[in-house]
Amino acid sequence: MRGSSSRFSKTILQSRIPALMFSMVATFASIYVAGRLWQESQNRVYLIKELDRLTGQGQSAIQVDDALKVIACREQRKKLSDLELELTAARQEGFATKRSYDSSKKTPMLVIGVFTTFGGKKNRDAVRKAWMGTGSSLRALEEKKGIIARFVIGRSANRGDSLDMGIDAENRQTEDFIILDDVVEAPDETPKKAKLFFAHVAEKWEAEFYSKTKDNVFVNIDGLMNILAAQLMKPRVYIGCMKSGEVFSEKGHKWYEPDWWKFGDKKTYFRYASGEIYVISWALAKFISINRSMLRSYAHDDVSAGSWFIGLDVTHIDEGKFCCSSWPSGAICSGI
Repeated sequence: MRGSSSRFSKTILQSRIPALMFSMVATFASIYVAGRLWQESQNRVYLIKELDRLTGQGQSAIQVDDALKVIACREQRKKLSDLELELTAARQEGFATKRSYDSSKKTPMLVIGVFTTFGGKKNRDAVRKAWMGTGSSLRALEEKKGIIARFVIGRSANRGDSLDMGIDAENRQTEDFIILDDVVEAPDETPKKAKLFFAHVAEKWEAEFYSKTKDNVFVNIDGLMNILAAQLMKPRVYIGCMKSGEVFSEKGHKWYEPDWWKFGDKKTYFRYASGEIYVISWALAKFISINRSMLRSYAHDDVSAGSWFIGLDVTHIDEGKFCCSSWPSGAICSGI
């Protein structure tokens, strides 16, 4: 009896050991899997919270790529907003109400650009002698009358050659040049020369008016100042001998206009001030400076200048005294 009972107990014990081992392995496996799942879920929660923090979204992000796209979009939107603010400020600056001239503040009344060429030394000397002056007389014109006068020229197509060196040497002696390094001095570059001249002087001097003339024109400074004094309260003025010149469509013609087909009847330009001398106010010079990269130029500088103001709220003043070659008496300019 005792032997059989002992054998029975051993049999039961042997059968329970594998079951117990299986239960223990299963328990450990369950705990391991549960731990991994919990860790994975925590990682997902962490990543989602980080993406939400970076993107600023109230809802969960699904993919990192989506979050990066949102961030890039927001950066571009901020850049666009900054550019819009800059453009608004530029527009306000370019079309601000004009100030009254106050000589005590050393604000120039007028900046005159006398367009010249490499072969214009004789004309330049005549201009200096006739009305512009040199040395102390040039400085007196600026300090006492608020007029800054400078010759305007570009650079030689062969940069640094004898032509450039000649102008540089003359300028060291007279100090009365504006040298436009980005302009090649050539007849077909004159429209670009005019545009960059106005942009340059508007940035350098905050004057009431800016004028373009030529080195073969005598300017009556007192007469010119009297005309401008009457226009001080007008914020955007364009003054000159207004005309509608003929459009020449024949290639090889001295005044050939490549864009002849753009002008109405293809025979005449719109109204513009003759290139002998014309004046624009500070706001218009600032407009040219701000928009220089977008302003279209035509074959002639005076036509180009007139085209820049079409569509703007500008007062065009047809002043007969600016018609240097045709006004009978009292003109503020004449040929030298």
